[in-house]
Amino acid sequence: MTKTVFIASAEPYSGKSLVALGLVNMLLSKAQKVGYFKPIINADAAGQRDVHINTVLQYFNLPIAYEDTFAYTGTEVLRLIETDRQGEMLDTVIRRYKQVEDAHDFTVVEGTDFVGHGTAFEFDLNVSIAKNLGVPVVLVISGEGKTTAQLVGAVLTALRGYEAREVPVLTVVANKVQPDQVADVQELLRAQLPAGLILSVIPEDKTLLNPTMKEIHENLGGKLLFGEDQLGSQVDNFVTGAMNVPNFLNYLKENVVIVTPGDRGDMIICAIQANLSASYPKVAGIVLTAGWEPEEPILRLLRGLQSVLPIIAVPTGTFETSARLSVIKSRISADNPKKVQLAIRTFERYVDVPALDQKLASYQAEGITPHMFQYRLLQWAKRQRRHIVLPEGNDDRILRAAAQLLQQDIVDLTILGNPADIAASAKRLGLNLPLGHLRVIDPEFSEYYNDYVQTFYELRKSKGVNLDMARDLLRDVSYFGSMMVHKGHADGMVSGAVHTTQHTIRPALQFIKTKPGISLVSSVFFMCLPDRVAVFGDCAVNPNPTAEQLAEIAISSAESAQNFGVEPRIAMLSYSSGTSGEGAEVEKVRRATELVREKRPDLKVDGPIQYDAAVDPIVGRQKLPGSEVAGQASVLIFPDLNTGNNTYKAVQRETGALAIGPVLQGLNKPVNDLSRGCTVDDVFNTVVITAIQSQTG
Repeated sequence: MTKTVFIASAEPYSGKSLVALGLVNMLLSKAQKVGYFKPIINADAAGQRDVHINTVLQYFNLPIAYEDTFAYTGTEVLRLIETDRQGEMLDTVIRRYKQVEDAHDFTVVEGTDFVGHGTAFEFDLNVSIAKNLGVPVVLVISGEGKTTAQLVGAVLTALRGYEAREVPVLTVVANKVQPDQVADVQELLRAQLPAGLILSVIPEDKTLLNPTMKEIHENLGGKLLFGEDQLGSQVDNFVTGAMNVPNFLNYLKENVVIVTPGDRGDMIICAIQANLSASYPKVAGIVLTAGWEPEEPILRLLRGLQSVLPIIAVPTGTFETSARLSVIKSRISADNPKKVQLAIRTFERYVDVPALDQKLASYQAEGITPHMFQYRLLQWAKRQRRHIVLPEGNDDRILRAAAQLLQQDIVDLTILGNPADIAASAKRLGLNLPLGHLRVIDPEFSEYYNDYVQTFYELRKSKGVNLDMARDLLRDVSYFGSMMVHKGHADGMVSGAVHTTQHTIRPALQFIKTKPGISLVSSVFFMCLPDRVAVFGDCAVNPNPTAEQLAEIAISSAESAQNFGVEPRIAMLSYSSGTSGEGAEVEKVRRATELVREKRPDLKVDGPIQYDAAVDPIVGRQKLPGSEVAGQASVLIFPDLNTGNNTYKAVQRETGALAIGPVLQGLNKPVNDLSRGCTVDDVFNTVVITAIQSQTG
């Protein structure tokens, strides 16, 4: 079951606030704590609040601080994107959203309002945010000013935009549809929308669309002369008072606002008298133009009345004022509870609430984006603080990563090396290495050294190791660090920035050893692709595994994927798919696939399968129709090290993907290897992964 739904539109003034109010009201009947979050708001001015957020918080009295309901203003987002910091923006949105989600039973997320930015830009931004939050979408499309064909086309185009990025849409709401178009829109859309997608068509309601006198005052500015107590009056029409009174009276309509020059005292008296008369429609208010206010006799007359219509004096001329008045868009606000209640009733009347509720209850998220993956990694690492040893204190990348890890308060660290040299390097690099959660140890002068030597001798004397050999080996940082993990003085080790994979792994194999039932150590890379995270194995350890070893690698890789929040769908890769190919290499993969199915019937696995058929839905359906894996593989198992190592590097370089790893799997305690070409981020991420591995055992 999902805990969140994302309300998205494709244009300004779609009416998604109606949907937001309806959804929050629906959810409050089922959940005790409902949260509300809007990643990007329009309010830039100091003290100005986003209207949608304010309405929801005040009307439903939600116990959330306004400052916690958003991440950025639109202006801030534009600055970040202009400086190529969109990744930073998404990371912050995820972090702020998760704070709200974690504190509530259900959260409603509302997309941007499409005010002040390019429509295409905001559409892509909303798709990207929904994708990274991993939540389903309620898509709202306005029918205002559109023909039936235009509205149907707009719905299908927007839906394709979300489907192309694999963002699930639960329901489409066609809003503000002309009443005579409703039946045709319903028929045409139901014939073209995917089966199971909920469709709601909401007719246009002028009571919801048209502004109040308060909104007119806020938009036009000017001076309110009278009628503050009646600013909530609805405005459904407006007329320019520039003719003689008898002719003018013929143009009055219900809830009309009259626009007239401020020196037309006759028009003011006429409007007030017409409003009092049962023979004429209700007048909502008067806007006096050209910077003129009524003369004193007229003002004295108005002051003597018990109640006066809202009268606003503005500096602009009649034509300009009328033009501005005609484009004012109403927003549902907390100070108009009648309109809020009407919005909720409209939602309940035209949206299939039971069907939507069932969709939300049964929805299961598939896949995870790199930004959400990295957010989860940090949260998981922090949930149980672990101690990681870094043997290569002589490398600047290690020290830079250590500073970041300590500053973010993620782990405790031991760095191996000469303390004076490490202190000098930290000073040269301008790094702050807080000592509270850090130890720097020179192996040979450590209090553990003699104990480690004796332990190693006892473990390896049957292999011809004597005490002198043990003393020499325990001066080596890889051996010393591995022994720290073995003895429980550290929870895991990360090495390989300077040393080879063999140098890193050999000590672990000698005395940490593999888990029960596991015959070999293998590795995976978490490949953070633009829109998803895939697991590649084995790309670092085993040169030419047998069918039995390949099956074991696949099972271990699936477990690693599951442990880190990636649903495993295993593709056993080869140069042919299904039964189309022959040869020893294909048969090895075919046999390995059968072994995985025998040992772990609960896992989704298919093979042999080619890479394109594994990851491309269209190719997958063509080559392996009916497969649970083809086109949607998340765990990709390569037949040998040559293929795996080259493929992960090719994908990394050509797509710009972040490759986290190699992450070793199969050891009793976590020891992980770095590439000698690793970056500071690689070290950081591998330490985080190692900390999480030590939590799961």
